[in-house]
Amino acid sequence: MHKILIVEDEPKVASFIKKGLEENYYEADVAYDGIMAEKMAEQNNYHLYILDIIIPHLNGLELCKRLKRSRPSVPVIHLTALGTTEDKLEGFDSGADDYLVKPFEFRELLARIKVLLKRSDLDLDTVARLVVEDLELDLNKKIAIRQGVVIKLTAKEFLLLQYFMRNKNRVLSRNDIAEKVWDINYETDTNVVDVYVNFLRKKIDKNFDKKLIHTRIGLGYSFGET
Repeated sequence: MHKILIVEDEPKVASFIKKGLEENYYEADVAYDGIMAEKMAEQNNYHLYILDIIIPHLNGLELCKRLKRSRPSVPVIHLTALGTTEDKLEGFDSGADDYLVKPFEFRELLARIKVLLKRSDLDLDTVARLVVEDLELDLNKKIAIRQGVVIKLTAKEFLLLQYFMRNKNRVLSRNDIAEKVWDINYETDTNVVDVYVNFLRKKIDKNFDKKLIHTRIGLGYSFGET
């Protein structure tokens, strides 16, 4: 049985999530502040964390960074009322694997949990490295290496690069990328895909002569040969 830690300072919300998870055969614990959550994470083997951002003593962004440093393979979902694009980018930069804005439908939260747990379980069985041209992606350490240079990636940058490398030389639409990497439908007023592609370009292309990420005008992006 998968074990999930809910970090939420509103008792009614925490109880609602806990009850829903238990009804769907998950084991769930609740922490009401960041310090309490960090201690519980040290003492238990959780398979997934659900974090509010505005919580006492240690906010959810800093908590996420600490949890990812200690157990980088455990997925994190930010569940918060902060819903601007900037809020979401900050959440993903903290290391979160997904971001859901309150108010939310429990069935959507449940669907996202299932996707992340399935992905996490499958990671144990997949190939440990991907290689395209002179770029290597270590799936265990979640780092990229190009021409001997180690490139550190955030959680979303890693998933985006992994998706690109598994689909090298294919044209990928923004909707394809949003659906596979963020588990959302791409909206024309949302630039999160372009923002993260730009982040990735600065890390894996900027200081190298051969560029691997290519913009396909009116279509999306491709990765690998031009």
